[in-house]
Amino acid sequence: MTKNAIVLGAGIVGVSTAIHLQRRGRLVTLIDRKDPGNETSFGNAGLIQREGVAPYGFPQQLGLLLRYALNNRIDAHYHLRTLPSQLAFLARYWWNSNARRHAAITRAYAPLIENSIAEHKDLIEAAHAQALIRKNGWVKIFRTEARRDEALAEAALWQNEFGVDYDSLTSVDIARMEPDMTVRFAGGIRWRDPWSVLDPHALTSAYRRYFESLGGRFVTGDAASLGQFGAGWKIMTSEGALEAEDAVLALGPWAAVATRRLGYSFPLGIKRGYHMHYAAKGNAMLNNWILDAERGYLLAPMNRGIRLTTGAEFASLDAPKTPVQLDRAQAVARTIFPLAGRLDPEPWMGARPCTSDMMPVIGKAPRHQGLWFAFGHAHHGLTLGPVTGRVLAELITGETPFIDISAYSPQRFRA
Repeated sequence: MTKNAIVLGAGIVGVSTAIHLQRRGRLVTLIDRKDPGNETSFGNAGLIQREGVAPYGFPQQLGLLLRYALNNRIDAHYHLRTLPSQLAFLARYWWNSNARRHAAITRAYAPLIENSIAEHKDLIEAAHAQALIRKNGWVKIFRTEARRDEALAEAALWQNEFGVDYDSLTSVDIARMEPDMTVRFAGGIRWRDPWSVLDPHALTSAYRRYFESLGGRFVTGDAASLGQFGAGWKIMTSEGALEAEDAVLALGPWAAVATRRLGYSFPLGIKRGYHMHYAAKGNAMLNNWILDAERGYLLAPMNRGIRLTTGAEFASLDAPKTPVQLDRAQAVARTIFPLAGRLDPEPWMGARPCTSDMMPVIGKAPRHQGLWFAFGHAHHGLTLGPVTGRVLAELITGETPFIDISAYSPQRFRA
């Protein structure tokens, strides 16, 4: 008898998981309150970051922490009233970002990243989404020689240990690659391996259509109605009650709420981010995904326009938008590239779900049969969606996952 499965959350992680379960013979229903890819997966830098082996750590240097405390930067911003409720998460995040612990976390995290391109390639080809992909890497640029040299030394270490490829760029190289840039930078790094996505929402939508072509279904529903029903799970949807033997929670930043309702307590934090699309002035052209590393914003030439993305905002999930980082980033970005007017009616905002040890939660719920977790991907949700979907589907259907996923187990938190 064919088993049913429901996947809650139709971002890139949930859609990918639904695909891999459907491929393995499950009858899968994908459920969300919105159409696929319209929450966190909608707004991001559009990078499949094969080079991103080291998750983003919490600053350790006292001087840098004091500069962040001034709350006037592009790469980080915080809501003062929210800090008390986030102190426990931030303390654990800071502790895990110690050099020794962060190095161990990086080694555990690397197998997911190492397979990110291959697993996306599988789904991109199956979904006929090749037109959305560029395969020429991305560029990190530096204003000072000291920061450039520090980054190059780190890149060399990553290349040796994790096999990532890069080119060292001079100021002349950058000027040749981006002739419309108006600032002379000290140098940069071109990461060769990553792929970039011209429209992240369109990619998730293409994966959704592929899922449906396999016989899967998408319906709207509310995760709050999920509950145990006999030996399985039941949820209310726009089409009535649905029952399944297995339920996957791939709810991104809303996972903390859903898991708490079921008796779990994961150390999840929220990093909000913003983006805006711009036209270019005249005939100016941006050719590459460009990170202004010492200012903390990224410019990406996407189908909708040049997307400007910000760093992290530490705020509650439901707090009103405060796009001050976007305004700061826009002012700086206009000094290096001739951006014209804004193309979106208002800034987009999304929330990244982050664990205190910087690794996702992937695996079986410790205290419930047929309940599975896939969340906490922080800055790498787009990157890790397909590889997460594959390993979790393998686990659910009794296969041995093709990589060791024990480091990402929900059990590590004793939640």
